[in-house]
Amino acid sequence: MGNRAALPVAGASRQRRPRRHAVAPTREKLLAAAGQVFAERGFYKATIREICRRAGANVASVNYTFGDKLGLYTEVLRQSLRAPEVAQITAALDAAKSPEEVLRSVIRMRLLSLCGKKRPDWAFHIVMHEFAQPTPAMDRVIDEGMRAVYERVLKAVGQILGLPPEHEKTKLCNNSIIGQVIFYKVSQPVLSRLQPELKLTPEQLERIAEHITEFSLAYLREASRQREQEKQEGK
Repeated sequence: MGNRAALPVAGASRQRRPRRHAVAPTREKLLAAAGQVFAERGFYKATIREICRRAGANVASVNYTFGDKLGLYTEVLRQSLRAPEVAQITAALDAAKSPEEVLRSVIRMRLLSLCGKKRPDWAFHIVMHEFAQPTPAMDRVIDEGMRAVYERVLKAVGQILGLPPEHEKTKLCNNSIIGQVIFYKVSQPVLSRLQPELKLTPEQLERIAEHITEFSLAYLREASRQREQEKQEGK
């Protein structure tokens, strides 16, 4: 009787074991692995095999879950563009009470997001790959992750200049401001050699963000003043 009583227990253990040790991939694991691989290598050089290896998945799982490689990549973009950094920037824009505050908030938060974290900013790296080698998902990158913030900053820059957002001068100034922020991300390997003291600590990043803001505002205000002066002289 003791042996017969033990059999159901052993049988139950055998039934549970496959579920406990199952390696069937989850959608989340595929997305997490794909985000890393696409950020490191871009869409064209990334392989489904490498993504599935990191996810512990069968290579057929990508087609089954996302349709194909582009479908997986598109969903990674959606995930990346809904990252906390994007939400924080949007919240800061909503809280800003003046064009100057909009500019200051975006510069500070984007600089801290790009340079101030130990983990990579997957959204930034993927977008950089998109800039270098556009994919069919480029429109989604722009529409879902960049356009809204870009247009709000463009409007703020125009308000400071006294020009409409669509004016060429407004767009050129906006591009210059964005370039200053991105510079500290893409130039880190060079800056670390030219300026060894520049460690991009949180405190340094705060000072850099303030410098970029004041530097940009100084030009925008002076350009606005000159435009007003030219108007007065033209009367």
